[in-house]
Amino acid sequence: MTVVKAVRILAAVGLVAYASHSMFGLGGSGATKRLFEDWVYNGLLLAAASLCLVRAWMVKDESRAWVVLGVGLLSWSLGVIIATAWPSEAQGSFPTVSDLLSLAFYPAAYAGLILLLRARVQRFYVTLWLDGLVGVLALGALVAATLFPAILSSTGAGGTAVLADLSYPVADVLLVGFVLWVVALTGWRPGRTLGLVAMAFAIGALIDGFSLWSNATGQLSTTKLDWLWPASTLLLATAGFQPPRPAPLIRLSGLRPLLVPSLFAASALVLLLLSRVKPIDTVAFALASATLAAVIARMALTFAENLQMVDRSRLQAITDAVTGLGNRRLLMTDLREMLQVTHASNPGTLVLFDLDGFKRYNDTFGHLAGDALLARLGSKLQESVAAHGTAYRLGGDEFCALIHAHGSVAGAAIEDATVALSEHGSGFSVTTSYGAVDIPNEADDSTLALQIADQRLYAHKGERQGGESHQTSAVLKQVLQEREPELQAHLDGVATLSREVGRRLGLSTEELDEVTRAAELHDIGKLAVPDNILRKAGRLDQFERVLMQQHTLVGERILGAAFALRPVAKLVRATHEHFDGNGYPDGLAGEKIPLGARIIAVCDAYEAMTSDRPYQAAISSEDALDELRRCAGSQFDPVVVEAFCREVEEGRVAPVESPDSEPHSEARDEDTPLETQPQSESAAAASPDHTHTGGRQA
Repeated sequence: MTVVKAVRILAAVGLVAYASHSMFGLGGSGATKRLFEDWVYNGLLLAAASLCLVRAWMVKDESRAWVVLGVGLLSWSLGVIIATAWPSEAQGSFPTVSDLLSLAFYPAAYAGLILLLRARVQRFYVTLWLDGLVGVLALGALVAATLFPAILSSTGAGGTAVLADLSYPVADVLLVGFVLWVVALTGWRPGRTLGLVAMAFAIGALIDGFSLWSNATGQLSTTKLDWLWPASTLLLATAGFQPPRPAPLIRLSGLRPLLVPSLFAASALVLLLLSRVKPIDTVAFALASATLAAVIARMALTFAENLQMVDRSRLQAITDAVTGLGNRRLLMTDLREMLQVTHASNPGTLVLFDLDGFKRYNDTFGHLAGDALLARLGSKLQESVAAHGTAYRLGGDEFCALIHAHGSVAGAAIEDATVALSEHGSGFSVTTSYGAVDIPNEADDSTLALQIADQRLYAHKGERQGGESHQTSAVLKQVLQEREPELQAHLDGVATLSREVGRRLGLSTEELDEVTRAAELHDIGKLAVPDNILRKAGRLDQFERVLMQQHTLVGERILGAAFALRPVAKLVRATHEHFDGNGYPDGLAGEKIPLGARIIAVCDAYEAMTSDRPYQAAISSEDALDELRRCAGSQFDPVVVEAFCREVEEGRVAPVESPDSEPHSEARDEDTPLETQPQSESAAAASPDHTHTGGRQA
């Protein structure tokens, strides 16, 4: 690495010295001038070639490109060295050995550019190909109109002389055009490395063409610009040692990609307009015309791409991204069309589907697996109704189908669809409920049709609630009732309150069902707690408190034995967690506590406070709400407390006006935040067992 750095520094010093010689005459004349013109010049070319080859050897990334470029520079260097060492050889008939070696640089440059381009552009846009073609044609037209006529007029009629004089400018024009094409393919954002390479080639080609033109016309001297040739080669070598950077992202939006091809098109148009005033070369006229033809082709292709983009945007707007089915927007459009074309004698059918058990599957296996399941079910649904209609996904676990049939045909299609929207496996079962409506017999409006189908869907879902999970829940509730008959009213009350609060908080139907069952069974673990502890009116000792705190874990184990009740078991475990983290059994805090458990905790406390217990007297609804608000943020979730209080204040929950009922033998509720002492005392002081804000907290 030190040697490379030394060579780069030495080459830079040599270039500065050679530039000073070219522009300001440093070194005078004679042997010193020959040293600069021949050997310093040749040494700079060799240094550039060596640096490119060393770069290919040291860095494997893009090494093939730099080998090709290094060999090309080396060939050019050898051609110049031969012409310097044996002038007679260089003056022979074209092509000489030095000519062939020098011209070999150009195909190497083309190959190196392609290799560098392939590493940076993963997708070749057709419009960018056309942009490059526009640049090449426009440049060729300008050169043909300016440079070639001067060269041809100065050459005379000699065939080999014309070929020799034209070979280099033609190669240079092709190289510059190739550079423009390559840069166009990057969206005019080549990056540092490719940009320096393109700049090096462009500088070399331009100074080459300008030198030939000045020699042919004798109008200007290019001696002072000779240093640009070795400068272009060293710039090429410098590009190879740039720090690696990710290729820029090609963006075809906006006006910037159109700027460069527009300038080239304008130059061709100006050339054609000038031809009306002063005749130009036939080749130049043809190239300028081809440039405008390429621009027209580019415009047509851009217009076609824009139409395709509009179609894709429209398709995305009406397609569900997960399943590929039509979304709600497409459903509403198709439903309105169905209402217009169907009639009473030949109605169609709208069917809404809702998956049962999908939330549990999603929670168990994760969202990616859930999306994959939705995609499979959506595909199966589309296949099942394809003969008679179209399937849609409305969002979440809701699907829909428009069936262009009625009666038994529609019934068979619906039956096939319910099978398609079901999947069973190890540890999960996903089924579906549905609601159907005849169109237009039962509804001649899209909104009304959806409302009726939705009502029937949830009615059907309710009819299906006699499944495994609900049967198991019923058995466990009956066990509780047999042991504590009075407990059933408390559990039903908590369940009713929890469902109303959950509905206000926006829980889905399946989530509401889980919260309700968890509320009905949140005390199931107390089956393992002795009666003398449950009914104890005094303070619990340490052993009794520990035993009492096990009831949520016992409840989880009991419910978890039934796979269908495992989500309910998780809620039951967390019903005695506190919002500030001081609850049990896991010390969860804030939103780490499941929302359903936070809802049950508030509803359970309210129901307990407004009921007489062996260890406390009931209080009014107003006092209970005040106590809940006081404990919001510590024992209870403030959002849930506020939702519950609104339910009571808006009359959805019947308030308890006075605690006049007789005490009953209901089991102890150890999370009641009850103040039985004067208002100046805290709820914690109300019960010596209380560990936070609830009376009798074990």
